[in-house]
Amino acid sequence: MSFLTDERVLEINDRAEMIGVLGRNDEFLREIQKAFDATILARGNKIVFSGADEEVSQIENLFKELLFLHRQGLPITNQDIKYSIFMIKNDGSEKLHSMHADTIIVTNRGRQVKAKTLVQWAYVDAVRTNNVTFGIGPAGTGKTYLAVALAVLALKNKEVERIILTRPAVEAGEKLGFLPGDMQDKVDPYLRPLYDALYDMLGSENFQKLLAKGTIEVAPLAFMRGRTLNDAFIIVDEAQNTTTEQMKMVLTRFGFGSKMVITGDITQIDLPSGKNSGLKEASKVLENVPGISIIKFSEKDVVRHEIVGTIIKAYERFEKSKETGETEK
Repeated sequence: MSFLTDERVLEINDRAEMIGVLGRNDEFLREIQKAFDATILARGNKIVFSGADEEVSQIENLFKELLFLHRQGLPITNQDIKYSIFMIKNDGSEKLHSMHADTIIVTNRGRQVKAKTLVQWAYVDAVRTNNVTFGIGPAGTGKTYLAVALAVLALKNKEVERIILTRPAVEAGEKLGFLPGDMQDKVDPYLRPLYDALYDMLGSENFQKLLAKGTIEVAPLAFMRGRTLNDAFIIVDEAQNTTTEQMKMVLTRFGFGSKMVITGDITQIDLPSGKNSGLKEASKVLENVPGISIIKFSEKDVVRHEIVGTIIKAYERFEKSKETGETEK
């Protein structure tokens, strides 16, 4: 069987760019080479690839995309390499570039925040265009971090007047009495992931000022009862640990000029036996309601170390085997 062959050369500006797209000790180059039959060689400030015409075109697109990311000051990860290869091999070059070109916000330290998978990008779009968005999926998929990024952007653009962060504080019972300190001290440990994201977006000093002014409000879920939340960006985190009643309560706090993002992982429910997860139930009840979007993440959207996705997949297989009675006794 015959096929067209081609050779192309991509010139790189400097050594820093070369390391950025090839990885330290060429770790990215080895990953890319494994995915293609074409030959890829780094020579001085040039990357040379030769082989079947279609593959050479794909490799050229891949390196151009990686250079695009690197030149925006974004550190490239092994996950970026694998996802970009997958997209380019499946005719997704244009979507991949559009996603990489969409900067959500620039952090306090000047780093651009972007979606890293198409599901993350769909989630960002859903939050931008809907009143209420559910982000459901495993740890490490960026649900909370992206929600905070969009909340800070809405605040900076004066689309909302405040950000409200809430979650069930301890399991579903919110048993805070035994903890030392005032209410803020009691709640803080449970909202640490949200705080970390806000520090990243705003800087510690600015965050503390906004917290003191009440522009950013942190409260356990029980404190939402009886309120109407107007002109606010509300993030309900760890929502898998809400009861049916709590979920209904917080959803009906929604007011004019507000947005609400509800995140959680329905595989990590800590509710007492016999209690249904409000998140799990709401995702079914509200599935086709206008103005509400439900985005589901999988292990493919994990943007932490790649072993996290492997662990999540292994647990999913284990849970399925238990359900079918195939687990070894």
